Amino acid sequence: MKIKYISSLIAFWTTIIMFTLLTTISYFSSISIILWIILAIVNFCVVFFFVRFWLQKEFYDKIRTIYKNIYNFKINKKDLKQNINSSNIGIKEVSDEVDHWMEDSSKRIDHMLALEKYRKEYIGNVSHELKTPIFTIQGYISTLLDGAMDDKELMKKYLERTNVSIDRMIAIVQDLDTITQLELGEVKLDLTKFDMVLLTEEIAESFYLKAKSKDLIIHIVNDGPVMVEADKNRIRQVLINLIDNAIKYSKQDSKEIRIKFFDMVDQYLIEVSDKGIGIDEKDIPRIFERFYRTDKARNPQYGGTGLGLAIVKHIIQAHDQTINVRSKLGEGTVFGFTLKKAV
Repeated sequence: MKIKYISSLIAFWTTIIMFTLLTTISYFSSISIILWIILAIVNFCVVFFFVRFWLQKEFYDKIRTIYKNIYNFKINKKDLKQNINSSNIGIKEVSDEVDHWMEDSSKRIDHMLALEKYRKEYIGNVSHELKTPIFTIQGYISTLLDGAMDDKELMKKYLERTNVSIDRMIAIVQDLDTITQLELGEVKLDLTKFDMVLLTEEIAESFYLKAKSKDLIIHIVNDGPVMVEADKNRIRQVLINLIDNAIKYSKQDSKEIRIKFFDMVDQYLIEVSDKGIGIDEKDIPRIFERFYRTDKARNPQYGGTGLGLAIVKHIIQAHDQTINVRSKLGEGTVFGFTLKKAV
């Protein structure tokens, strides 16, 4: 409701009441009715401008301030000025804006709290992952400096172990760099058409000895070529991470890892499944976060940088495709991702 409308309404009814009273009084007196009409008009003008001034100063100026403060976060200065000067601001508009602003602010606060929690966990995880190789290197070097260098055989063994720790640190840094580039969109995909079955067979062959050490067979289920359009080297990285995880977390009696291909009209769905330790339901929404590990996955025997699944997710998203996971604790895990079918 506009200020002019409210002022006019109050002034009109005040004048009607006053004019009625004056007309009644003039009926019993000798004062001219014309004079009463002039007084009524003067009364209307006085009441109108007084009410308008009072509403402007005591009420609408405060509403405009609230409206301006809220809108200042939502639109540019030019639009803000036009909105305020238009005098179309009313109680309903401000009430709606306050409600929307409160809801939006609440969501932003929740998001910021979640980001802060993630930041703290992320820093803690980076520290945890780098601490072990750094302390290991420090321990071996200190031992060598304290006199172990005189024993050539011991020195060689310590230097080899130090080299392993350095390789682990390099792997962590390289993975972090890869994720950062993928997130910033700095990695340009080299899209080509290739057969996913052939690529999968090639990678499975490279894991033959590792799988055999746990009495596992990598079983590729397919009925023919699966031609996709993607960055072959990046998808190779995805398959290496998923197959490596499947081997790593498989139980001794698992027997096999299955890789299946499903035709989804304009896409292919590729699934890598194992009969391993599985993932707890509460951990599933977070397994693609950097360095996030389940309690069982923190066991040193599993190794890894803790960044593999985060890289997998970013590579698939860079292809505008999706990745999902199904798992039951103690029963195994299935990772599935889609790729565009080659035309």
